[in-house]
Amino acid sequence: METHILRFEHPEYLYWLLVIPVLIAIYVSIRIINKRQFKRFANEKFMEFLIPLASNGRSNIKFILFMMVIILGILASANLQTGSKMEESKREGIDLMFCIDISNSMNAEDIAPSRLERSKQAINNIINKLNGDRIGIIVFAGNAYVQLPITTDYAAAKLFLSTINTSLIPSQGTEIGTAINLAIKSFGNSEYNKAIIVISDGEDHENGDAIKAAQEAAKLGIKLYTIGMGLEEGAPIPLYNQYGKRTGYKKDNEGKIVITKLDDNMLRQIAEIGDGIYRRASNSNVGLDEIIDNINKTEKSEIESKVFTDYEDQFQWFLGVAIILLIIEIMTSSSKKEWESKFNFFDPRNENDK
Repeated sequence: METHILRFEHPEYLYWLLVIPVLIAIYVSIRIINKRQFKRFANEKFMEFLIPLASNGRSNIKFILFMMVIILGILASANLQTGSKMEESKREGIDLMFCIDISNSMNAEDIAPSRLERSKQAINNIINKLNGDRIGIIVFAGNAYVQLPITTDYAAAKLFLSTINTSLIPSQGTEIGTAINLAIKSFGNSEYNKAIIVISDGEDHENGDAIKAAQEAAKLGIKLYTIGMGLEEGAPIPLYNQYGKRTGYKKDNEGKIVITKLDDNMLRQIAEIGDGIYRRASNSNVGLDEIIDNINKTEKSEIESKVFTDYEDQFQWFLGVAIILLIIEIMTSSSKKEWESKFNFFDPRNENDK
């Protein structure tokens, strides 16, 4: 039986749909303000004599048509695709889980542009080089959450990676052990070779939990690799407002600026327990490429997956309807024609006479 699937080629464009409620709110606000201003000038019956060809109904229809054009245009840009041919594909690879520290100290800029942004850039570059490996992302601070379940969809991985920031988890800390345990659980019962890469500055963690989690991963044959983000001299922790503008730096109880420094002792121990390697990042090299090279030397398992290989673009349908509606919107006048006033199509008094 033939199976069909729908997907958007560029799902990130769908975020533009959030503009629609804003435009509607602006339009309604303008209509309310105009109506109030008219009432101050004259009552509604007198306004019918001043502006006999005015039509609120037509203005609303034009606005609705315009909104539909915008919505259809966004859907056309996202390019809905239908898949109708499913094939089994076999590829060699491993299951790779990134555990990314998103505590506030990762905003420090001793590694430019910041520890977190530099980590995201390095991971993005690695994703471009992957071929057949499954990838997942876990973020952690005072707790840990799965940001991206294990997948071979590298486009989705990049999309989820771009949304990561230090505000995703409000509770502060560096729960490396919690992140490793969650990564182990996220692999499921997969029989493929597995590896976990922890990227952190190593501060404020529970040492015992991290060691126990690393030992559990080692028992299951999961290799652990770690990257220390930060320099010896350290850097202050920037503070930002809700608009992303820097407002200052974090201070201690005595009012002194807090300097965050890399604490890599635990990261070294984790890598040693997990039969992996530890690398310390610098402004010139994060060290992720070297870790990936080491992982690639591991014997890769054959991964079997079902993929839709025949996708057909459907954007033309949305674009076609949008063009038709745009033409109708342009041809629709916002006010009544003189000959139409003789018939009073939109005159509410006609309904009262019935």
